[in-house]
Amino acid sequence: MRPPGRRVRASAKPLRTRYRRILRFAALHLAQVWWFELFLPRLGLGRLSAPGRSRRMQRLAQRFHALAVDLGGLMIKVGQYLSSRLDVLPPEITKELEGLQDEVTPVAFPDLKQVAEAELGAPLEGIYASMDPSPVAAASLGQAHRATPTDDDAELAGFNAAVVKIQRPGIDEIVDVDLAALRRVGRWLSRIRLVSSRVDAPALVEEFATTSMEEIDYLHEASNAERFAANFAKDPRVSTPEVMWERTTRKVLTLEDVTAIKINDVEKLKAAGIDPSEVATEFANVMFDQLFVHGFFHADPHPGNIFVTPAAPNREVPAEAAQGPHWHLTFIDFGMMGEIPDTLRKGLRRVFIAAASRDGKALVEGIQDVGVLLPSADTAELERAMTQLFARFGGMGFAELKEVDPREFREFANEFGELVRSLPFQLPENFLLMLRTVSLISGVCSTLDSRFNIWDAIEPYAEQLIRDQTGPAVQDAAQKVASTVATAYRLPGRLTEVADRIEAGRIAVRTPDLDRRIASLERVGRRVISAVLFTGLAITGTLLVTDHSAIGYAVMAVSLIPLLHSVLPGRRGKG
Repeated sequence: MRPPGRRVRASAKPLRTRYRRILRFAALHLAQVWWFELFLPRLGLGRLSAPGRSRRMQRLAQRFHALAVDLGGLMIKVGQYLSSRLDVLPPEITKELEGLQDEVTPVAFPDLKQVAEAELGAPLEGIYASMDPSPVAAASLGQAHRATPTDDDAELAGFNAAVVKIQRPGIDEIVDVDLAALRRVGRWLSRIRLVSSRVDAPALVEEFATTSMEEIDYLHEASNAERFAANFAKDPRVSTPEVMWERTTRKVLTLEDVTAIKINDVEKLKAAGIDPSEVATEFANVMFDQLFVHGFFHADPHPGNIFVTPAAPNREVPAEAAQGPHWHLTFIDFGMMGEIPDTLRKGLRRVFIAAASRDGKALVEGIQDVGVLLPSADTAELERAMTQLFARFGGMGFAELKEVDPREFREFANEFGELVRSLPFQLPENFLLMLRTVSLISGVCSTLDSRFNIWDAIEPYAEQLIRDQTGPAVQDAAQKVASTVATAYRLPGRLTEVADRIEAGRIAVRTPDLDRRIASLERVGRRVISAVLFTGLAITGTLLVTDHSAIGYAVMAVSLIPLLHSVLPGRRGKG
């Protein structure tokens, strides 16, 4: 029999290989990005690298897609997470990764059975009456199988058909290795000024790590399911699977089997006498109730996680549901959930009120409250852009905005797109989940009804959010009035002070953008002069080598000094 130590070392080797593969991939492509995006532009060769940028980004995403599918584990989740980071990644990357799914090979049932038996402390044959060895679904972190509970468990839980989710063998170690590699890559990124000025990479990694650790804890998912169910306990539009807590641990989750018609299966919906457009409207309403009423929402509402369940024949219908449709929405998979904290609600309220009053400055302040902009952001230009936006589209309601020619929006985006991309945006995790959820809502509803418009669904909630916050809105207005009065009170004294400084010749005019451009031109000028000096000295040294080799070589050596000055980036002053 092989000693246990040998087995540990054998299993550790693939983990080390996995760690190195992730770091190798990151190092290689970071070097490529540095070369094309930083080094060549510093040499004045940015025009040579610019034309192929889009294609390079797309190839990078394609290679990561292949790596993620090959490695599985947490790397697929990384790709799905990156596909939603529209705030920090170019669209070529996010678009390529948005189709990344759990494309993994199922685990052999005997291996999965060992994990379940170790967790539940008994052979599966004694825990469940039966279990189908063929998986219902195979994902990167776990696998689901249908099972029949024992008579005692069925009576206690209240259902006799179950789905059992079991984690893949060794997934804890794989997640630890993947997170260790990602944390190291995050530290690398934090040392690159172009990246660190726009995004806190280590913080993003920690956000992702927190979400991932929650997702592999099935006790956490079971608690989410019960909390979600409690929010809709009196709502006939929604149902959720019951949890069999006696057969649930951190690595095994036993739920009621609630399989029905997938929400995007239009043909089956019609065959069951269900109007897909009604499903679209109800689904949007239920999802926006989660976002704006409950503040706790399903953050992964893709079609595989939502069923449309027709009312069972001869089943008594509750009085409150008698007038509604004879079907309801059934949600599953509560591993990824989002919350709308009070701070985010306050920020959203300010954004909606500023948008309603067409106040560009207040809108930017609301965006800062939400936490979208880093504290280092210079918002003056953004305020100007928002003011311009309101001047163009501010007088229109939701219905009118839908009729605007898309070319007008594209024109505005082209005008201010570079400004927005240059700002240090970093979406908080909950806000990011909310945006991703809204995007999935729109996609599902558009599949069900080609005429569906997300504006119609969200408008009542935006208006209600403003109405519900009348008190805070009045406080905001009072604070603004008080601020204006205080400024007016201090104005005469400040004008006198400015006049005194003008007379004394102590007024300094600061034009940061102009100063930066002048400094940049000066640096370019000095490097051009250095390049000319290098060329002259190099040619002179070459001519002297023939007759005065020592002097010629010395001159050629000296020519390296202006060469280095012209190639290497100079130290920037702090002024």
